[in-house]
Amino acid sequence: MKMDHLNHQAGPIMQWETVIGLEIHTQLATQSKIFSGAPTAFGAEPNTQACAIDLGLPGVLPVLNRQAVKLAVRFGKAIDAEIAARSIFARKNYFYPDLPKGYQISQYELPVVGKGQVEIVLDDGTVKTIGVTRAHLEEDAGKSLHEDFHGFTGIDLNRAGTPLLEIVSEPDLRTPQEAVAYAKKIHQIVRYIGISDGNMQEGSFRMDANVSVRPVGQKEFGTRAEIKNVNSFRFLEKAIQFEVERQIDLIEGGGTVIQETRLYDAAKDETRSMRTKEEANDYRYFPDPDLLPLEIDAAFLDDAIADLPELPDAKRARFHAEYGLSAYDANLLTASRDLADYFETVARESGEPKLAANWVSGELLAALNKGEGEIAQSPVSATGLAGLIRRIQDGTVSGKLAKQVFEGMWNGGGEADAVIDAQGLRQITDSGAIESMIDAIIAANPEQVEQYRAGKDKVFGFFVGQAMKQSGGKANPGQVNDILKRKLSS
Repeated sequence: MKMDHLNHQAGPIMQWETVIGLEIHTQLATQSKIFSGAPTAFGAEPNTQACAIDLGLPGVLPVLNRQAVKLAVRFGKAIDAEIAARSIFARKNYFYPDLPKGYQISQYELPVVGKGQVEIVLDDGTVKTIGVTRAHLEEDAGKSLHEDFHGFTGIDLNRAGTPLLEIVSEPDLRTPQEAVAYAKKIHQIVRYIGISDGNMQEGSFRMDANVSVRPVGQKEFGTRAEIKNVNSFRFLEKAIQFEVERQIDLIEGGGTVIQETRLYDAAKDETRSMRTKEEANDYRYFPDPDLLPLEIDAAFLDDAIADLPELPDAKRARFHAEYGLSAYDANLLTASRDLADYFETVARESGEPKLAANWVSGELLAALNKGEGEIAQSPVSATGLAGLIRRIQDGTVSGKLAKQVFEGMWNGGGEADAVIDAQGLRQITDSGAIESMIDAIIAANPEQVEQYRAGKDKVFGFFVGQAMKQSGGKANPGQVNDILKRKLSS
């Protein structure tokens, strides 16, 4: 199967266009569930965090979690969306072993967050606006466990009732790469504004992809298949890629795409059928009689967004304008809120924003990636790195020696000054000492001196190397270059 990223050539005439929409389920960062007081902490023993409300026992009534609503509103404002003054909860009816009530409390006709939009930046620098149809509150279901039960399925209801915000995009995405860029942007936003930790391994951020194809130029959408519960950006791209090729090959072979739910098998790199996709009327939505309509007034709205932080796009633009960073560096350093805060502290305390950007995006991120750690776990603090940069600027250490100092700091050697003194890395800036060393090098290498004076400029690097070698890398490179040029030319 051969397909480029945008369309597929079917013989000499037919070209195909891909249409993708994403439904992203992000777990809201509340201490308790959306309709009960049961905890939401990850990793508890199965069925130890499900109360009578979560289990749907007779006679219990749900009570809406105010914090979940507040977090939903924060997201709505972050994507410049409409916030509904009045929304309702509905019962979505279906039967599955991990749904004890036989229905899921969700929102259907009147969601809390209406139409909004986000901008994505593609690899070639193109900026594209992606519409968000809605974001609605709902409860999570439990989890079916199929392993180590001797042929049986175990049910863990700890997640039942966990608050989710389902974020539904418009079908504006046209390639797997656009879908990944959009998913990463939503992931970045929910983490920036503190409404979710976005942990994919723990199920806090899950993606469903609705995928269809149509002939280029056709306005009507093709029949879509939904790929459920993808929990990595890499798998999202691969799943969509496979599904597009599957649908095109099916149609070109004379078959018909059916509306269904599919799962992505990462081991086989393929999607497989799970069940026929239901229509909305199959779920028999109706307003939940146990929950009053949700009404959001101006006071609640103001409280929800009072401490909304600077958003990624605005921060990226400010870093570019205020610190003179390149578009690439500004984008990289605003990837997460913690990383942006770290950089800004280094830039402010060192007074050298461009050097700060180089060190944070270079040595620091390389060390973090090697250890697979987050910026919050960095053993070198922002203040500590700023201190090292000041020592480069005042000539205490060279840029090369500074890397040794950083390594010492990373391995627990303390602040920059402590590592410099402990390892004897202080740069030699005594011009008299450097001159004496260079005089000895010139005297010991008359052949190279003659070559340089005969016009072979590349020999200059030999003398620089000798000086740095004899000084153990501690001689100030600028002084070495200046003195060498003067003495070799005389």
